[in-house]
Amino acid sequence: MQPHLIVFTDLDGTLLDHHSYSWRAASPAMAKLAANGIPLIFNSSKTAAEMRQLQSAMGIRAPFIVENGAAVVIPAGCLGRREEQVVNFGADHAQVWRALMVQRESGAPFRGFSDMSNAELAGHSGLGEAEASRARQRLGTEPLIWQGSSQELGQFRAALEHAGLRLLQGGRFWHAMGRFDKAEGARFLLQQYQEQHPGQPMVTIALGDSPNDQRMLEAADIPVVIRGLNSDQLHLPSQKHPMRSLKPGPEGWNECVLNLLFEYGY
Repeated sequence: MQPHLIVFTDLDGTLLDHHSYSWRAASPAMAKLAANGIPLIFNSSKTAAEMRQLQSAMGIRAPFIVENGAAVVIPAGCLGRREEQVVNFGADHAQVWRALMVQRESGAPFRGFSDMSNAELAGHSGLGEAEASRARQRLGTEPLIWQGSSQELGQFRAALEHAGLRLLQGGRFWHAMGRFDKAEGARFLLQQYQEQHPGQPMVTIALGDSPNDQRMLEAADIPVVIRGLNSDQLHLPSQKHPMRSLKPGPEGWNECVLNLLFEYGY
């Protein structure tokens, strides 16, 4: 029996080009996924507002996982839902921001998205101001720019961990967040798809390029490391036999996904 494939993907630096945010180079593989009814599930540091915009631009309708696992959003019409469902994991944004303010009062030098105007964030990220506005609508995490030394960063990380939070490095920013990760949302959605397709074998493919993708990749049947700025920091267990792209971003994504679809008879 041909397995039912589910694809979980990071966005920035993986499906989206690190500099231009374009996904066009991945269009052939994306079209083949759509033609075969294989769900393409975004699992990224991006917000729900950003992912809705991207899905609309790409013509995709599927569940998605926001802010490094802060919440899963299941749109109406997906997985049998009549109305959109949002499932939250871990601390919400207000709790994270309160903890960060405690550290700022202790002298921690950082600048978060909540400190920035849309124009300032646009300057740091390369986003347009409308896109920056969507990026600032947070449910459970706070991206930030660290402005201190590496020693101070270690102290900052330890203080956040003491407060029950985590600090992860993304492709462009650090992310302060609760004790959840990208794998939790992926496991939750896998269970939902298994309930929709009882008795059918399922294979999960996950693609990412930086340390905040580590746990998502470890949880997948087939982890795919996309060449990028921080991809050399990803160290997966040898028994996972991770695939690594030769090209960066959407070009590498496209080649790896097409190869896997061929391998599984699609």
